Amino acid sequence: MKIGVLCSGGDAPGMNPCLRAIIRAGEKYGDSIIGIRHGYQGIFDEDIWGGTDEDGKDHKINPREVSGLTNRGGAFLNSSRCMRMHEEEGQKQAAEILTRHGFDALITIGGNGTLSGALALGSHWKGQIVGLPGTIDNDLLGSDYTIGFQTATQTGVEAVDKLRDTAGSHDMMFLVEVMGRHCGDLAAYIALAGGCELVATPEVKTDIEDIVRRLRRFKTMGKRSIIMVVAEGDDFGGANALLEALKKAGSPYEMRSVVLGHVQRGGTPAPGDRILATRLGCFAVDAIHQGATGVMAGELSGQLILSPFENVIVGRRSGAVQVTNLIDRISV
Repeated sequence: MKIGVLCSGGDAPGMNPCLRAIIRAGEKYGDSIIGIRHGYQGIFDEDIWGGTDEDGKDHKINPREVSGLTNRGGAFLNSSRCMRMHEEEGQKQAAEILTRHGFDALITIGGNGTLSGALALGSHWKGQIVGLPGTIDNDLLGSDYTIGFQTATQTGVEAVDKLRDTAGSHDMMFLVEVMGRHCGDLAAYIALAGGCELVATPEVKTDIEDIVRRLRRFKTMGKRSIIMVVAEGDDFGGANALLEALKKAGSPYEMRSVVLGHVQRGGTPAPGDRILATRLGCFAVDAIHQGATGVMAGELSGQLILSPFENVIVGRRSGAVQVTNLIDRISV
C-alpha cells in the first residue's frame, strides 16, 4: 500500500517516535510510507519528504532515515496549520491531489483541528484515513492520554519546582500560565504533581473572592510560598489578567506571573510518550491493513481501540474537574 503520513497543528513531544513506528511497521507489510511535510498544507504544495525519485515516484521513507528519532522532540516532517482545510473547496482539492499521487491511505498525527480536517477530507476522498492523537492538551476523547501530554506535564512540573525555590525565598506567590484553551488537563496535572496550592482551568469557574479567602488563610497558617497554575483558557483570560483581579481583591501575597508558552511543546519526549507513540503508530498501520478508516487510534485502560472521528472531537474531557477537586482537598 502507498500510505501518506503527516503532522498537523502544534508539534508535540512524541511525534517523531510515532513517525518512526509508522514507517518501520509499514516496512514489515511492504508498504511505501510517504512523508508529507508541513501538515495539510503539504498536500496542497505537493511537498513530499525527499521529493520525487528518478523514476518519477514519490520518495518512500527508508527505515534508516528515521534512526535516532525516538529521543528527538518536534516533528521531523514539520507541522503547520492550514486554513484551506476548513473550506469544502480546499477539502476537494486535497482529495484530488491525494488521488493523483496514488495514495491508498493517510495517517494524520495531531489534535482536534487535525482530526476535524481528516473527518472532512473523508467526505471527498475514497482512501482510508486513520488519525493519531498528537497534542499536549490531552483534550481528545478516545484515549486516556494524548501523545505529548506526559512530556509537557513534566516540563511544567520542572518549572514549578524551580519557581517554588524563589517563591519560598521571598514569601511570594507565582501564577504559572500553561497551555490549554479548552481543556484544563495540563494545568490540573502540573498543579497536582507540583504540589501546588491552587489551579484555574476552563472547566471550573474561577471565584476570585474564594481564592483570596484561601490565600488569607494560607498566610495566617504561615505558608511562605504559593504556586497557582493557570490554564490559558481560564475564564479570566490567563495568568496576567487573573493576577490583576486578585490584586484588586486584596491578595495578601506579593505576586508574579510566568507564562511558560511554547516551551511546553519542546524537549526530549518522556518515556511514557515514546511508548504510547510507538504503540499507537504500529496500531494505526495494522488498522489500515484491516480496512479501518475514519477513526482515531487511542489507548483506554491499557487497551488499544479505534474511535470514529465524530466521537473523538465532539465532546470535552472531565478529568480536570476531578483533579481540581483533589488539589482542593489537600491544599492546607
